[in-house]
Amino acid sequence: MNRDTALKNNGLKNGSMLNSLGKNWVLIFIFLELLVFSLANKAFFSIETVQLVLFNGTEIFLLAIAELFVIITGGIDHSVGFVMGFATVVASKLIVALSGLGLPSYASIPIGSLLTILVGLLPGLVNGWLVAYLRVPAFIATFSMLGVTHGISELLTQGIPAKNLPSLAGDIGNGSFLYIPPSGVWSFFVRPQVERGQHVWAIIPNMVVFSFLFIAIFSFILRRTKFGRHLYAIGGNMDAAIRSGINVKHDLVKTYVVSSFFASLAGITYVMKYITGKPDAGANMVLEAIAAVVIGGASMAGGSGSVGRTILGALVIAILETGLRIIGLQTFTTYILVGVILILAVIIEQAFPNFNR
Repeated sequence: MNRDTALKNNGLKNGSMLNSLGKNWVLIFIFLELLVFSLANKAFFSIETVQLVLFNGTEIFLLAIAELFVIITGGIDHSVGFVMGFATVVASKLIVALSGLGLPSYASIPIGSLLTILVGLLPGLVNGWLVAYLRVPAFIATFSMLGVTHGISELLTQGIPAKNLPSLAGDIGNGSFLYIPPSGVWSFFVRPQVERGQHVWAIIPNMVVFSFLFIAIFSFILRRTKFGRHLYAIGGNMDAAIRSGINVKHDLVKTYVVSSFFASLAGITYVMKYITGKPDAGANMVLEAIAAVVIGGASMAGGSGSVGRTILGALVIAILETGLRIIGLQTFTTYILVGVILILAVIIEQAFPNFNR
């Protein structure tokens, strides 16, 4: 009897350990990434690299949140990458046009960015209307919008990347929230002047602060508001959500608008960082955005997922991309590894169906 009890207890412990590994595999994977890249290049493990990972990953973080909202409802948005590209073109053109009208940079940049967000909501509004009211499959609706936004962007640029933005845009996009000079007197947003050879610590890139401010707001919306609860209900069982009185069509439209909102934010961060607008700026990020959500534990069937775990999923990809650049491997290697990690995430989800909860 004691022997049977001991075996049962060992089995429970082993099952608990496996379940714990399943739930925390993303954190373990991030640790392994850091270990491997640190061994490959001793300069990798530093504060500068952490900031570089966050800086390089801002667009992925934003696009991943865009996908998260849609995937929770059981849908998918293939257009986010080209909505982002569309937003880079619109933002660049508007800011340059406003500057040409005589507006100073400190006015043309925020006004142009705000107008870009308003224009950028239109693809999501159309996607949501097609999916919710005309019952067009999300795959078809968003894939069609991919083509529409890409085509409009190409027409606006005529094959030439939008440029000639005010220098202030680059200062904002490549600046930091906090600077610490040798004197120890902190400076916010403005890099202090120091003597040649002196080092100034730049803490938290502006675009990281900008991105995570909106991510935090929408994390609260998803976790604490009626709209957020409705999304999980729709993804869990749409028929049950309808019977419970949820206005499913209305909430689906809002979901795709949120997706386009984050894609537009990603476009604005791109313009600020690289001082240009390109129709294909986010073309290669759709796979990464979807992968980040799945790696973060959200089910493609809908009804599950969280902002925190999605950010961890995006962090896996951001660390991978930055690490590969630092050790000198070519970009296409990232696509191969992201595909492999995505398959791994799906396998783990099948083995541990509750690991994301």
